[in-house]
Amino acid sequence: MERVTLKATKRDVIGKQVKALRRAGQLPAVIYGRHVEPISIMMDAHTSSRALAKLTSSSLIMIDVDGTEYPVLVREKQRNYIKNSLLHVDFLAVNLNENIRTEVRVEFTGLSLAVKDFNAVLVNHLTSFEVECLPTDLPERIIVDLGALKVVGDAIHVRDIPTMENVRFLDDPDEMIVVATYAKDEEAAPVAGAGEAVEPEVVEKGKKEEEEE
Repeated sequence: MERVTLKATKRDVIGKQVKALRRAGQLPAVIYGRHVEPISIMMDAHTSSRALAKLTSSSLIMIDVDGTEYPVLVREKQRNYIKNSLLHVDFLAVNLNENIRTEVRVEFTGLSLAVKDFNAVLVNHLTSFEVECLPTDLPERIIVDLGALKVVGDAIHVRDIPTMENVRFLDDPDEMIVVATYAKDEEAAPVAGAGEAVEPEVVEKGKKEEEEE
């Protein structure tokens, strides 16, 4: 995917005064990380919201803060669900030369014959993979082909996923991702359709800016 760069400027406004920035069309955010002191920033709300909507939590992006670029991952997005708008974004700054451990979401694709021919229900046990790699090798998603589930009882495990160059899977190889079963066999939420997998947060410690309500 083409590298995304978002423009930002430093901000001194925090707390309740941030509401004025939002009314002016600005999206408040913060950048933090192991090698970066927390930086409060603001971005054009319309442009940045459109760009962020197309990315996953493991998409590597660049934030240009007054001419200085920071490679980051999205750590958390606070949203106004009534207005369907972003309120605040936390960005985790990463070192391009250091491995990171993070979560990459599962995305399902393909048609299961167990569902089509035997009326099975697909039960999801894993919505993301924990991986270790350089930020530049981080996959945006890991595709799981449901076509492997041909009859009731078939399952896909972590060990069944093809290895990826320069990416190490940290989950137990025997851990189940998805299984085809009868509805009465397991009480669990059915698998989301392809492209509807839950988007995980990045699993890495960092300092979080105070809540800006």
